[in-house]
Amino acid sequence: MDIQTEKAYQKQHGIFQNSKNPAKRSKRWVKDVGHGFKTPVEAKTGNYVDKKCPWVGEVNIQGRILTGVVISTKMKRTIVLRRDYLHYVPKYNRYEKRHTNISAHLSPAFDNLAVETGDIVTVGQCRPLSKTIRFNVLKVQKAKSASKQFSKF
Repeated sequence: MDIQTEKAYQKQHGIFQNSKNPAKRSKRWVKDVGHGFKTPVEAKTGNYVDKKCPWVGEVNIQGRILTGVVISTKMKRTIVLRRDYLHYVPKYNRYEKRHTNISAHLSPAFDNLAVETGDIVTVGQCRPLSKTIRFNVLKVQKAKSASKQFSKF
């Protein structure tokens, strides 16, 4: 994957690229997001540049850690996931099914997994990355079956 696909020159923030020592020129800065999540191999060995990536970018994971089912992968580096939950209605002493959709940034570190509709993803809260995106994908689990049902229960 060629990293120079955008109009602006793509480089990692804080890395000096004009060193006379060739070993320092090819350095890659990677961090651990914490919370028990492993850094993907693609983040360590790849050559992509993404300032919104939690491993090689300028984003910290803080706040909530949520899981959901992927319902859309049509946007570039963004997925939409669905979270199903039950809401209690005291008048009828019953629960009703509800859902909410969350947009999350998908780092190029997960491109080799080819995230598809129906996969279960774990996302972590971060600062606002755009108008609707406040979460970053941390882990992807492949879907077990392709059935459309209330996924949490």
